[in-house]
Amino acid sequence: MLDPALIVLISLGYVGLLFAIAWYGDRRAERGRSVIRNPAIYTLSIAVYCTSWTFYGAVGSAARQGPEFLTIYLGPTLVFLGWWFVLRKMVRITRVHRITSIADFIASRYGKSTRLSVLVTVIAVVGGMPYISLQLKAVAGSFAVLTGFDGLSGLDAMSGEFPLPDSLPRDTAFWVAAAMAAFAVLFGTRHIDASEHHEGVVAAIAFESLVKLLAFLAVGIFITFFLHDGFADLVERAREVSLGGPFIPPVTGDSAARWITTLVLSMCAVLCLPRQFQVTAVECVDERHLSTASWLFPLYLLILSLFVVPIALAGLVHLPTGADADAFVLTVPLSQNRPDLALLAFLGGLSSATAMVIVAAITLATMVCNDLVMPFLLRLRWLRLTERGDLTGLLVAVRRASIVGLIFMGYAYYRVTGTSEALASIGLVSFAALAQLAPSMLGGLFWKGATKGGAITGLLLGFCVWCHTLLLPSFVRAGWLGASILTDGPFGVTFLMPEALFGMTTLDPLSHSLFWSWLVNIGGFVAVSLFGKQQALERIQATLYVDTFRRADSATPRVWSRTATVGDLLTLAQRFLGKDAAGEAFREFSRSRGLPLRRLAEADPDLVHLTERLLARTLGGASARVMVESVAKGEMVSLREVMTILEETSQVIEYSQRLEQKSAELERLTADLREANRQLQELDRLKDDFLSTVSHELRTPLTSIRSFSEILSDNPELDNAQRQQFLAIIVRETERLTRLIDQLLDLARLEAGHGDWHMDSVDAAAALREAVAVTASLFAEKKAVLDVEILLPEMPVHADGDRLIQVFVNLLSNAVKFVPPQDGRVRVEAREHGRTWLFTVADNGPGIPEGQRDKIFGKFVQATGGGQDRPAGTGLGLAISHQIIEHFGGSIWADASPGGGARFCILLNRLSQALPGRPPPLA
Repeated sequence: MLDPALIVLISLGYVGLLFAIAWYGDRRAERGRSVIRNPAIYTLSIAVYCTSWTFYGAVGSAARQGPEFLTIYLGPTLVFLGWWFVLRKMVRITRVHRITSIADFIASRYGKSTRLSVLVTVIAVVGGMPYISLQLKAVAGSFAVLTGFDGLSGLDAMSGEFPLPDSLPRDTAFWVAAAMAAFAVLFGTRHIDASEHHEGVVAAIAFESLVKLLAFLAVGIFITFFLHDGFADLVERAREVSLGGPFIPPVTGDSAARWITTLVLSMCAVLCLPRQFQVTAVECVDERHLSTASWLFPLYLLILSLFVVPIALAGLVHLPTGADADAFVLTVPLSQNRPDLALLAFLGGLSSATAMVIVAAITLATMVCNDLVMPFLLRLRWLRLTERGDLTGLLVAVRRASIVGLIFMGYAYYRVTGTSEALASIGLVSFAALAQLAPSMLGGLFWKGATKGGAITGLLLGFCVWCHTLLLPSFVRAGWLGASILTDGPFGVTFLMPEALFGMTTLDPLSHSLFWSWLVNIGGFVAVSLFGKQQALERIQATLYVDTFRRADSATPRVWSRTATVGDLLTLAQRFLGKDAAGEAFREFSRSRGLPLRRLAEADPDLVHLTERLLARTLGGASARVMVESVAKGEMVSLREVMTILEETSQVIEYSQRLEQKSAELERLTADLREANRQLQELDRLKDDFLSTVSHELRTPLTSIRSFSEILSDNPELDNAQRQQFLAIIVRETERLTRLIDQLLDLARLEAGHGDWHMDSVDAAAALREAVAVTASLFAEKKAVLDVEILLPEMPVHADGDRLIQVFVNLLSNAVKFVPPQDGRVRVEAREHGRTWLFTVADNGPGIPEGQRDKIFGKFVQATGGGQDRPAGTGLGLAISHQIIEHFGGSIWADASPGGGARFCILLNRLSQALPGRPPPLA
C-alpha cells in the first residue's frame, strides 16, 4: 500500500511536467521552430492509440482469453504496413482541403453536407463516451489498487478517493477528469483555426507515449528476468500450477469469429477514431513522415506487446485465484514488494489515459463546436450573432465548454456503467460504434458513385443497430433497464433480442453486433448510392477525393455562380477569424491581383471561394459553406455553363497530356543524347589510343629502316655478312610497314564499301587447313600445341577464299600470341551446327574480360585482361575480320573458352541457305 498523498503529489508533478512540455512546444511553434516536425515525434503521437485499455486491458485479456489480445496490435500493424496508401490519401486530402476533423472529412466528401457532419459528430460523441469512461475507470481503479492493495484489488474498484476535506468531492475519477479537462482547455483551444497544429499537445502526447512504453517494459523486464529466469522459466512455472494448457485455449468457431471481429475493429479504429484521425491526418506537418510511421509505429506496438503474456502468466502464478487480471501490471510488482515499480506502472497507465482523453476531447469538441453548437446558435435570430463584429471569443468559449462537457459526460457514463465490464469490453463497444464510419469513409475515398444519401442511410442504420445490440445491453447490465430485454427482447418481441437478433445465437455479442450493424450499414450505403443521384457539388468532391493524387493542390472547382460585396465577405471573415487574420488574408489576395481592396466593390468568385476556405479552417467545410451562402447570392451554374467549363477543362487536360507526352519524349531524347555523348567520348578515347598505337607501330619499323640504312651508308667497310644481315632487317621492317599500311587501307575500303571481293563457292574446311599450315611456324616458334578437328571433309560456303583464309590466319595468330610459352595450347574445331557451319578457335591464354567481349571487334579496341600489358599489334585484325564475316552474311563473336582463355566463334551459312541469326551461347 502506498500513501495516497504521495501518489497525488507525484501525479500532480507528472501532469505539471506535461504542462511544461506543452507550453514549450507552443512557444517553439510561435517562434517558427516546430518541435513536431520530426517523424519520430509524429509516430509517437500516433501511439495515442495505445490507451489504458492497451496498458492494463491487454494483460487482462491475455489472462482471460489467451492470444486474442494480439488482434488489437495486429489491426493497426496491418493498416500501417499494408494500407499506408489509404493513410497517405487521407493526409493529402486533409492538407489540401483544410479538413478539421473526421466529421468534416466525411461531410466534405459528400457535397459538404451539414446533415452528414451532424450525424458523424453524434456517432463520434456517443461512441466515444464508453472509451473516455474506460480511461477514467482505469486511472481511478489503479489509484485504488495502489492505496489499498490486498492481492485481489482490481481496476473495477470504485473506492479510489483523494485525501481531501469532506466538503470537496473525493472520487478519484472526478479529479482526474477535472485535470484532463484543464489541460485540454489550456492547450487545445489556443488557436481558433482548427486546421492549425496543436504543437504543444502533440509534443506532450509523444512524451506520454514514450513514458508508457518505458513503464510497461520496466514491469515486463522485472517479471521476466528478475522475478524469473527468462521466458522459459516463467512458462515452466505456469505449467507447474496447471496453467500451460488452459492459458492458450484452442481456436474454436466462436473464438475464430471473435478474432476476426476484433482484428477488423482494430483496423477500423486506427482509421476512424476521431483522435486517431486528428493525430494521423490533421496534425501531420509533413506527408513524408508517413513513410517512417509505416514501420516505426508497428515496431512500437511489437515492443509494447512483448511482455503482455509474461505479465499475465506472472499474475496467474503469483496472485490468488480471482484477482483482477486488468490490474496485474500493478498488483504483480506490489506482491513482490516493489512499490516503486508499481508507481512507475501507474504513471504509465496515467499517461495512456490522459493522452487519449485529451486528444479525444479536443477533437470531439472541435466537431461539436463546428457541426452542432455554432450552426444551432447562428440559426437563433434573437441572439443576433450575425450582427456581432467578432465571434472568435464565442468560438473559443464553445470549444472549451465542449471539452469540459465531453470529459464529464464520459465521467457520468463511468459512474453509470463503468464497474460492470472489463476494460477490453468497454473499449470494443467504442470501436464497434466508430467502425460504422468506415464504409462511408473508405467508400468515399475509392468510389466516385457513393452518394450523400447512401452515406446518411448507412450511418443511420448501422448506428441504430449498434445502439440496440451493444449500448442497450450495457445499460441493462448496469441495472438501468430491465434484464428481460436481453431474454425476451424489447416489448416482448423475441426476434429483436439485442444479443440474438433475428434468432442468430451462434456469434458472441461483439461479432453479432458488428455483423448486423455492418450488414445494414454497407447494404444501405451501396443500395441508395446505386439507385440515387448525386448533386453537382457531390460529383466534384467525389472526383477531388478519389483522384486526389492526379490533381494539383487546388481548391474545389466552382459549381456555384455566386456574387457578394467585398465588405460583406470581409465582415464575415472577421467575425470568425478575427480582424488581424482576416485582414491579412484579404490583403494578400488583393496583392496577388495587383488591385487594392477599395477598388474591388464586388467580390469575384475567387474571393468568395477564398472566404469559404478561410472559414472552413475554423468552422469546418459544411458550416463554412452555409455561412458564405448567407451573404453570397448564388445559383447553380447552368447546364450550358457547365458544358463550357467541361469543354475548357477537357482542352486543358488534353493540352496537359500533350505537354506530358512531349516532356516524356524530350526526356527520352535527352537520355539518348547523353548516351550518344558518352559513346562519342569513349570513341574519342579509343581513337587517341589507336593513333598512339599506330604511330608507335609506324615509328618502330621506320626507325629500324633509318638506323640500319645510316649504318650501311656511313660504314662502307662493313663486311659482306654484316651488310647482308642489315639489309635483311631493312627488308623485314619494310614488309612489316607495308602490312600495317595495307591493313589500314584495307579496313578503310571495307568500311567505305569499296572492298575487293571475289565471291564464289569456297570450301571453308580447305581454307581453314591452309590457314593452319600458314601459321604452323608461329606455333613452332612459341612451342605451343595446335589441336585441329575438322569433322567434315568439305564445308562449302559462298565467300571470298582469300578473305576467309585471312580471317582464319588472323584468329590463329591472335591465339598463339596470347597463350603462355612452353605449355600453350590452341584448339580449332569445324563442325555442323544446325543449318550453318561453326568454326571455333580456343586458347588457354588469359581470356577476354566479359565487359570487353562486345567491344573487341571495334576498330580502335585492343583487349587486355588477366593482368597483361597492352598486346602487340594495332588491333585492326579483328575489326577487319568482323567486316569480312559480316559481308559473307555470317557472324563472329568472342566468349570464354570452356577450359579457360578466349574462344572466337564464326558461323557461316551453307550454300543456298540463309543464316537464321546468331544462336545462343554454345556449351
